[in-house]
Amino acid sequence: MIRAIYAGSFDPVTKGHLDIIERSSRVVDELIVGVLHNRAKCPLFSLEERVKMLEEVTRELPNIKIKSFTGLLVEFAKECEAHVIVRGLRAISDFDYELQMAQTNRIINPELDTMFLTTSLEYAYLSSTTVKEVAEFGGDISAFVPPYVEEQIRRRLQN
Repeated sequence: MIRAIYAGSFDPVTKGHLDIIERSSRVVDELIVGVLHNRAKCPLFSLEERVKMLEEVTRELPNIKIKSFTGLLVEFAKECEAHVIVRGLRAISDFDYELQMAQTNRIINPELDTMFLTTSLEYAYLSSTTVKEVAEFGGDISAFVPPYVEEQIRRRLQN
């Protein structure tokens, strides 16, 4: 059984994230989407809210599990008994950083491989930061996030 992890902050989850989730879920037996609690960041949504949003937008995918974690990704992978990390690449600028992380993770755990997927061209420009900025100024974000996520963002920004 091939179990993989796709990790991120997902604040909020975008259609670009879902592209990677859907495509990698077809390659592995089980995909764990790891929602990172990063103490250094001040997210728009709580960890629990981000987990709930991911559960909602991935419920049609039978081999997906959503879990939160803190700390090192390699430790989370070990806890989950996963041997593959999935990373999405939007642009060549992502590759340098992601390659360094993959090599570091491999040194820490030689049994852990990283699988890179290039984001579909239609989402290559997309980031959670961009979504939040457009939404904060009242822009249309329907092309960037699923309807459920858009609704949650609109609610949050009204308060």
